[in-house]
Amino acid sequence: MKSDATHPPASHTATGFSPGFAALGLEASLLTTLESLGYEEPTPIQREAIPPLLAGRNLLGQAATGTGKTAAFALPLLQRIAHAGAKHRPSALVLVPTRELAIQVSEAVRRYGKELRTSVLAVYGGQAIGPQFHALKRGVDVIVATPGRALDHIRRDTLKLGHVQVVVLDEADEMLDMGFADDLDAILEQTPPAKQTALFSATMPPRIKSIAQRHLKNSVEITIAKEPVKAGAAPRVLQTAYVVTRAYRGATLARVIDMAAPKSALVFCRTRLEVDEVTAMLTGRGHRAEAIHGGMSQAQRDRVMQAFRTGQTELLVATDVAARGLDIPHVSHVVNYDLPSSAEVYVHRIGRTGRAGREGAAITILDPREQRLLRSIEQHTKAKVTVSPVPSVTDLRAKRLQRTETAVRESLEAGDLDSFEPVIERLSASSDPVKVAAAAVKLIFRAQGGARAEEDIPAMPIRPPDAHHSSGRYVRHPADRSHAARYDDRTSRGRSSERQTGTARIYIGAGRDAGIRPGDLVGAIANEAKVNSQMIGAIEIEERFSIVDVPETAARGIIEVLARARIKGRKVTVRLFRE
Repeated sequence: MKSDATHPPASHTATGFSPGFAALGLEASLLTTLESLGYEEPTPIQREAIPPLLAGRNLLGQAATGTGKTAAFALPLLQRIAHAGAKHRPSALVLVPTRELAIQVSEAVRRYGKELRTSVLAVYGGQAIGPQFHALKRGVDVIVATPGRALDHIRRDTLKLGHVQVVVLDEADEMLDMGFADDLDAILEQTPPAKQTALFSATMPPRIKSIAQRHLKNSVEITIAKEPVKAGAAPRVLQTAYVVTRAYRGATLARVIDMAAPKSALVFCRTRLEVDEVTAMLTGRGHRAEAIHGGMSQAQRDRVMQAFRTGQTELLVATDVAARGLDIPHVSHVVNYDLPSSAEVYVHRIGRTGRAGREGAAITILDPREQRLLRSIEQHTKAKVTVSPVPSVTDLRAKRLQRTETAVRESLEAGDLDSFEPVIERLSASSDPVKVAAAAVKLIFRAQGGARAEEDIPAMPIRPPDAHHSSGRYVRHPADRSHAARYDDRTSRGRSSERQTGTARIYIGAGRDAGIRPGDLVGAIANEAKVNSQMIGAIEIEERFSIVDVPETAARGIIEVLARARIKGRKVTVRLFRE
């Protein structure tokens, strides 16, 4: 069974009723809770998923973040285990990719299950394991866990899944991208064969289908398209890219932020190091910026998120993994400090703005050689990304003056100026009143940072789409040490001769046929081996293997770490490459 949320199910059309929650088969206690929470009408995924889940069917659902899928699986789950008889066994397991999502989902399940007095426990890494032991020993109805910590408890024999009736895999594609494929299989093997399983994924690649074939027999398949919106209320995201060399990337980010002056923006970076560097740069320019990434404690993350939600922070600088699953409403701008390695990641990032009919802006800072990838993103999204020149110093000065003028006008309209007029009268007695006003505006302009010294950013040529490159070989330009591997059509001999002294080549036994991209290799080396991404050199991706240039002094350590790690969810052969 497949359905598309752009068309209501036939049964709804035939009966003609408004598809409210009561029509989906939910019990009175859950309906009471939803009413108290202010829920009125189900979203498309809730209309499509709740009835088959209540009927006990397995479900394979394709749905993006922000479509309401947590309620879509949590409500049927709660109703089913409420009639299970036995309590605190646990009866349900929800697996999610990140600790942030574990917290978010567990809080939602707890809210929905308030009337049923359902106990819920979030289990994830980064928190003390002792309190988790005690909570599991006391007993809990629903476990919401990251795969790694769940498997840890299973191996310690502190988490027993023999009585689980419902399993949910949320954001399954993200869990696979993070290397949890084997962990998921190991966890699911510990659950009863007769359980109900629901899998949700933003994308549906073959590896997700493979999991579904193994663990979801006779499943209902649901694909949730974007929900139709009323005329004039469609999400509007203005997509813009600026082409600059790496040397001016930071300056360009600062320029576009200064021009836009967003009140709530997400800035995406590829690595933790970049997140920290960008946050420090933006803070140094007077912006209220905070970082969030996997290297932070949970207490730090909670503080940062609270500050962003309440408006104390205007810019949240994050990695993709850290931002996944975060509940962040009302984002006006999304800024890609790096072009994402895939169209899917790009779409997921920019989907965080322009929601609920609001206008949104997506800004991407682009290396000249990445324009080809930008064209493929345009083809995938069926949306135009406007490549614009970076605003000049003159443009920025004009924008700042405009903001100063607006501030003065608002102050005039607000009134309550009586106490300041004597000052103006005294100054005007000896100076031209226009000059007096200009001096006041000058002070405001300076106070808003308008007098800060700026430099123009060199314009780069816009390349037309280039289709003649077909090799899978990538290389960094010697003047551009970006951690995103750059495309080049030179021969292997040319690349080898370009390598600098003190560089070693590492062979990695996975290539294009495994979906390997340059960003996957850079991310693995930078994050797992703790090597500065700017030290990584040329990257060559062939059909069945890849070769990466790294500092000779770090090569042995990188090989040892990568041999234990997973790249794109699989263990691969890693060794020194010999010509």
